[in-house]
Amino acid sequence: MSNAHNAGFTGYLQRDLLLAYRRRGEAASPLIFFLLVATLVPLGVSPEAGRLEPLAPGIIWVMALLATLLSTEGLFASDYQDGSLEQMIIAPQLLAMPVLGKVTAHWLVTGLPLTLVSPIIGIMLSLPSDGFIPMMASLALGTGCLSLVGAVGAALTVSLRKGGLLLSLLVVPLYMPVIIFGSATVQAGIDGLNWFAPLAILGAMLATAVALCPLAIAGALRLVSSN
Repeated sequence: MSNAHNAGFTGYLQRDLLLAYRRRGEAASPLIFFLLVATLVPLGVSPEAGRLEPLAPGIIWVMALLATLLSTEGLFASDYQDGSLEQMIIAPQLLAMPVLGKVTAHWLVTGLPLTLVSPIIGIMLSLPSDGFIPMMASLALGTGCLSLVGAVGAALTVSLRKGGLLLSLLVVPLYMPVIIFGSATVQAGIDGLNWFAPLAILGAMLATAVALCPLAIAGALRLVSSN
C-alpha cells in the first residue's frame, strides 16, 4: 500500500514539473514579478541605501508572498477543467499523497527559484551581507508554508470562475505568521542576534503544514467535486 502512496506522490510531482517545463512562460511569471517589483521599489521609495536597508527584510517577504499567491490560484484549476482532478480523487491511493506531490512541484517551480534569486534582490534593496544567509534559509522554509497554505485556498476556490479575490481573502491572514517570523529571521541576522530561534519557528510551521494541509486540501477537493 505504501508503494501505491509513493507512486501517487512521485507521479504527480513528475507530472506537474513536466507541465511547468512545457509552460515555461507561465511558470516563470512569479519570478519575473519578484524581480520587477524589486526594481520598482527603489524608484518609488528611494535609491539611497540608508532608506532601503531597514525596509528590505519586510519588502522581500511581502514580494515573496505576492509572487507565490500569483501562481497558487492555478494549482488545481487546469486539473478541474480537464477532468483529471476527478481521476485523482477516485484513484486508489490516499488523496493526500498526490496533493503533496503537486504542492511540492509548485514549491520547486516557485518557492525555490525565489529563494535562489533572493541575494540579487537583497543587493538591489541594499540588504546588509549579514542578512543574506538568514534570508535564504527563511525563504526556503517559509515559501514551503506559503505553497501549502495557499493550496488549501486554491482547493476551496477551484470551482469558482473568478476565485482569485476570495483566495486572497482566505489565505493572506494565514500568511501573516510566516511573514512575521520570516522577516524577523532576516532582521535578527542583520542585527547580529541569534536568528535560529525565529527560523526554528518557521520550521515548526512548515512541519505542521506538511502534516495537516494535504489532508485539508484533500477534504476540500472532495467537497468541491461532490457539489
